[in-house]
Amino acid sequence: MKLACLRVGFDDYQMDIYHIAKLFFEEVDMVGGDDPDAELRLALELAPIGADGSATVTATLERPASGGRWTHAESRLLRSGADDARRRELKRVVGSAMLRVLEEATGLEQPWGVLTGVRPTKLMHNLLRKQGREASVRQLQEEYLLTDGKAKLLADIAERQLAVIPDLFELDREVSLYIGIPFCPTKCAYCTFPAYDIRGNNGSVDTFLDGLHYEIRETGRWLKQAGLRITTIYWGGGTPTSITAEQIDALFETMRESLPSLDEVRELTVEAGRPDTITPEKLAVLKKWNVGRISINPQSFTQLTLDKIGRHHTVEETVEKFKLSREMGMDNINMDLIIGLPNEGIPEFQHTLDETAKLLPESLTVHTLSFKRASKMTKNRDQYEVAERDEIADMMKMANAFMDEHGYHPYYMYRQKNILGNLENVGYALGDRDSLYNILMMEERQTIIGLGCGAVSKVLYPATTDEEGNEHQKIERFPNPKEPSVYNQAYKEYIDKKLRLLDDAYGLTPSR
Repeated sequence: MKLACLRVGFDDYQMDIYHIAKLFFEEVDMVGGDDPDAELRLALELAPIGADGSATVTATLERPASGGRWTHAESRLLRSGADDARRRELKRVVGSAMLRVLEEATGLEQPWGVLTGVRPTKLMHNLLRKQGREASVRQLQEEYLLTDGKAKLLADIAERQLAVIPDLFELDREVSLYIGIPFCPTKCAYCTFPAYDIRGNNGSVDTFLDGLHYEIRETGRWLKQAGLRITTIYWGGGTPTSITAEQIDALFETMRESLPSLDEVRELTVEAGRPDTITPEKLAVLKKWNVGRISINPQSFTQLTLDKIGRHHTVEETVEKFKLSREMGMDNINMDLIIGLPNEGIPEFQHTLDETAKLLPESLTVHTLSFKRASKMTKNRDQYEVAERDEIADMMKMANAFMDEHGYHPYYMYRQKNILGNLENVGYALGDRDSLYNILMMEERQTIIGLGCGAVSKVLYPATTDEEGNEHQKIERFPNPKEPSVYNQAYKEYIDKKLRLLDDAYGLTPSR
């Protein structure tokens, strides 16, 4: 879709305009206002700011080929006097005017309004800290144009998170750890995570593990020096259970020797996501080290779908390994399901829900398929037929009804670019089995230190408050190499840089 845009008074809002347009069109090419080949022409005009501080933005959309023309004017009172905050408020007025005119022209409703970010629950938490639930929901509806259902979902999740982690905003003197094991039996077509064939030539597994042991020891030394405890530990990847039981056991031994207060960690999760990597020996090692939560991810219970997306295990294996884990004492199991996988519609998704009901894991994460830029599926999109927007929305409603029927509650959520139907990914849990790490990782209320391949550290600096009482938190990302061969060559260099970043954030004198 070629979109010609005339922005009177909005020269620095191009990316904001682009992201709103992407909610409606799969491909958007922003071209000059006089481009003769433009399929749509959008004019955005800001009227002079009123004496009362009100801003009015008028959006006019034209489709030259059909002669269609739509106009919407959006007015808001700008409450803030600070330049940055006022720009954010004005950005919402621009987005709202554009969203409304595109909804009218296309007939599509955007349930998330002008919110395009990954973590909308962070916004809800910030609102709830200043005002009550009712006012926060109303503000999201009026200023961000969320539907009633999405605004209430955010409120439910934020309140649940505070019930599960009452000290969510007081964890800056603790950290969580993410340990990345970058190997899988095969790579799924939709995946962009570090997931290299464990039988391939992407770097020696043993050499990688040597580096990871070193990184665990150095991180433990730094944590003890800094006097910081660990809240949660999460093994991800890849599929951590791709390595052998003996290799898993050795990593836990190094963790016990090196990390502070391991017995006080609130939650220890290991992703055993691929059923074809789970063995009795590996489960025995996880039980030995008191792993409290694992994931066994079917994604779908339709075999043709698993074959299409490159998951070389059977539906039967998923059920068998789930039951084996139960027999060996694993009483907190998560499962991931994906809405919108290739060639799947309502009947296939209903079948997946029916099979899930026979197992009832303690938590379920329902993802909506996202076409990630680097995935095999995106690079060969014409080979993968997926459901239309309305059918995707119906499948999400089916998932919500399933969760209500079986007593699951939503406890965390996030959104992604290029997600089908402009929807979301939601984690649900039974009882008190909410994943603490998932909450902490999404809400960014403490430092997450990433170890291993593809692990990204998110280092939080001390929060500051501006003159209007708004809290600001600097977060610095530090990615480890994704490729095992690169990690193997340079892990000491990366570890040293990361620890210096941590020293700076926590005001410590480097000891290296």
